[in-house]
Amino acid sequence: MQTIRKSEDRGRADFGWLDSRHSFSFGHYRDPEHMGFGPLRVINEDRVAPGGGFPTHPHRDMEIVSYVLEGALEHKDSLGTGSVIRPGDVQRMTAGTGVTHSEYNASKTEPVHFLQIWIVPEREGLPPGYEQKRFDTVEKRGRLRLVASRDGREGSITIHRDADIYATVLGEGENLWRPLAPGRIAWVQVVRGEITVDGARLSAGDGIGISDALELRLAGRGEALLFDMAV
Repeated sequence: MQTIRKSEDRGRADFGWLDSRHSFSFGHYRDPEHMGFGPLRVINEDRVAPGGGFPTHPHRDMEIVSYVLEGALEHKDSLGTGSVIRPGDVQRMTAGTGVTHSEYNASKTEPVHFLQIWIVPEREGLPPGYEQKRFDTVEKRGRLRLVASRDGREGSITIHRDADIYATVLGEGENLWRPLAPGRIAWVQVVRGEITVDGARLSAGDGIGISDALELRLAGRGEALLFDMAV
């Protein structure tokens, strides 16, 4: 079964300094038909103007993953963590029992473009935590590079959920095949270019949820994230 979420059908918030597109219900965008997919609760595609950003605000009981496409995102939180996230970096923040943080465009002249991803954790009340690792484009080219997993295998960041996140960059004529184990579902989010997933042609900003399938086939020219999740 396929569930396609086209880019133009997503919710939108435009505050001048922020242009955000919501694949699922978020903030002032209420959509009871699109509340997430399995444990995947939020995929926001955010563009923040130079000098703009999110002032300090709270989170709890959520795994928050940031994936920067262009520019640089400056992060500070109540754990004492401070970093700049750039293209190729993947950051995970476990909000757990409660954390406050801020996110700002680190540049005064260039915009920052990134994905903000929320995954419901396996249980509430986890200790807050933070992790960030870099995955260069060469590691993702023509293959599925594991960037986040429950057990942190293959050098991926650790998330507190049975969910594997893969990143891929496909060139012309390249294709990938991945088995999908029984009891698991998948979501593919295209972030650049055009990619065909099991016959469905998708463009940047499009997503597709897949259940009751034994395998996934990806082809095309572009960049995408694949979420392989236990139901």
